[in-house]
Amino acid sequence: MNCMYCNGIMKKKKAPFHVDRKGYHLTLDDIPAWVCTQCGEPYFEETAVESIQEMLISIDRQTEMIAQVA
Repeated sequence: MNCMYCNGIMKKKKAPFHVDRKGYHLTLDDIPAWVCTQCGEPYFEETAVESIQEMLISIDRQTEMIAQVA
């Protein structure tokens, strides 16, 4: 597998994931990913992306509930 940005070789590693969203910041430090050995671009596998999306939906709901109480 080659990187779609620089055509470098991808290697199975762990990479951080960061998102700023709807008034909160989420950082996950060690998500399994394919990481380019040349430019460092991570590609997260489908199962990891699905888990992150479920987590974000849950956090969105919880932050909406907090905002309604405030």
